[in-house]
Amino acid sequence: MNSNYHLTDLALEAAQRLRGEGKGDVPGVTVNELDVQGISVTRVQVTDEGSHSIGKAPGNYITIHAPELKYRKPRYSQQVSAVVTQEMQRLLPLSPNAQVFVVGLGNWRAIADSLGPRVAAKVYVTRHLGQFLPPELAGGLRPVSSLSPGVLGITGLETTEVIHSIVRQMKPDALIAIDALAAMDVERIMTTIQIGDSGIHPGSGLGTKRLGLTRQTLGIPVIAVGVPTVVHAVTIAANTIDLLVRTMAQQVQYMRFMQPMAAINKRDLIQEVLGEAIGNLVVTPKEVDVDIEEVARVIAGGLNGALHPGIEQSEVMDYIR
Repeated sequence: MNSNYHLTDLALEAAQRLRGEGKGDVPGVTVNELDVQGISVTRVQVTDEGSHSIGKAPGNYITIHAPELKYRKPRYSQQVSAVVTQEMQRLLPLSPNAQVFVVGLGNWRAIADSLGPRVAAKVYVTRHLGQFLPPELAGGLRPVSSLSPGVLGITGLETTEVIHSIVRQMKPDALIAIDALAAMDVERIMTTIQIGDSGIHPGSGLGTKRLGLTRQTLGIPVIAVGVPTVVHAVTIAANTIDLLVRTMAQQVQYMRFMQPMAAINKRDLIQEVLGEAIGNLVVTPKEVDVDIEEVARVIAGGLNGALHPGIEQSEVMDYIR
């Protein structure tokens, strides 16, 4: 199994890492790249065999890469939101009256971990309005509820235990969980959205293992939506060494000095240098507060469009604050 898969929550990155190590196509992992409305969309299908190779649960993963999100252009953000709507509807077909539970995972006190709560706060909740809506509106709005359960350090309660309890009581038809992710490529920070139907294990990107939110544990479809907000310091150091090696590859000294490093596991070396104290350090951009708010608007707009077909796509982000 690839020893580096745990440094990323993105199935696409995990597969690409194996390819980059010269292993070619990964058995059990199918990757299809498309252009949807000018936005890069990659659909990754992972079987049981592929799961053992890349360390990701079997299922379908959609990666939407939108580099210009960091420039916060309203029209571009609207386009990305429309793609999120389209991919959500494709991955999670729902009946008109399906009840959906949206959960914002993460810590609202830590900006880099606040994506889930910010999205949950912007989703149109309508479950409590069903009996009051006039017939002309009821047909276009599904019963949607939303919750940000916080984290163990704030509430003293395991997040997954809270969600499992509510699901047993409420019995929704589907659950959508939003969480911040970790990536291996700094270029994916705040510019990549992953949507998957394999569920989610809160905290897995930072090495924390808890009871999962999956179809197997909840008995209903679980869609996980996430955006990388951090990258491991080990990854940045490794990428720096890789760039140095490529830059010096044409130099005479390369054969005598840099080439022997190819046989060394650079990540293990860097981990040893950093030590236990900062070996698990993760890094996030200094403008993370502004960036994460914009990405939260994009995702919430996409979810609103997918969950409430009666809302025009051009309006799904108009009233989000």
